Amino acid sequence: MPLLRHRLSVAALALMAILPAVPGFAAAPYRAGASIPAPDGPWDYASVDAAARRLYVARGDGVLVLDLDSGHVTPTLVPGQRVHAVLPLDGGLVLSTNGNSNTATLFNAADGAVLAQLPTGAKPDAAVRAGARVAVMDGKQGDITLIDPARRAVVGHIDVGGALEFAAVDKQGRLYINVEDRNDLVVVDLAGGTVLARRPLPDCDGPTGLALDPDAGVLVSACASGRVVVTAAADGRVLASLPIGKGADAVIFDAKNDRFLIPCGQDGVLVILGRDGAGGFAVTATIPTAKGARTGALDPVTGRVYLPVDTRLPMVAGQAPHSEPGSFRLLVLNPVG
Repeated sequence: MPLLRHRLSVAALALMAILPAVPGFAAAPYRAGASIPAPDGPWDYASVDAAARRLYVARGDGVLVLDLDSGHVTPTLVPGQRVHAVLPLDGGLVLSTNGNSNTATLFNAADGAVLAQLPTGAKPDAAVRAGARVAVMDGKQGDITLIDPARRAVVGHIDVGGALEFAAVDKQGRLYINVEDRNDLVVVDLAGGTVLARRPLPDCDGPTGLALDPDAGVLVSACASGRVVVTAAADGRVLASLPIGKGADAVIFDAKNDRFLIPCGQDGVLVILGRDGAGGFAVTATIPTAKGARTGALDPVTGRVYLPVDTRLPMVAGQAPHSEPGSFRLLVLNPVG
């Protein structure tokens, strides 16, 4: 996933045009909270270490840390080269992926001391825990790099193909990956190192964010084109396909409330996907955020949602997109009730 995905358009649909009214729409589960400033620059995935009370944000020049209790920001705990993902691990370790140097950094959470720089495939993007190992999605190369944090070593590669986006791992050790340029969801047997299935995602252009409800066996894929597709992990059956805002780049599973949070950057909304009365899925709320807020993380202890964003300036013909100086911030949404 590019750190600055230039899919944001100057014109966006009005909020009520994005999503039809559905039951529960008026009862928004979040309200706007603090806006925490931090240094300007690109960003990508965010993650929470609930036990350590930390929010990590992947930045262009390294890893930003927010103390979730005090609100203190450490702009660069550890340097990096276009960091895409930050993954908290056991034993006070953290792993980050560096898209420009094709490496993964293993570092100490307490002080940012670098313990190892490990080679990956081209443009490492998302990283997920896979048992005792870490699976890194090499977005440009189309393969998975397997890392053993205890040994501080690369222990394998799995060829998948395509532009790999976010991934999730189930209780049986199967890994599911959105493949952005092929509009499908690939299932991988991590133990055997083989691709088990390639499942098309109908009406989904550019699947990016992905989350798994491991108990229900449900996968939620966010499509940059403005849809969300819900599939059964077991067999790939499509359980729902619904319109959402455009520019989604992440899906966050809220296990406590049995719902999925989808930040849609192009339209500047957070979409809440929940269960409907018939046991299916429905968009239950849409909360205005800010244009460009396309990734985020949930603190399961407080229920707060954190969304990195800056303010994009109007496009100028012949110039690259750019942002208003001093506008990068972490938007905080507080739970209602």
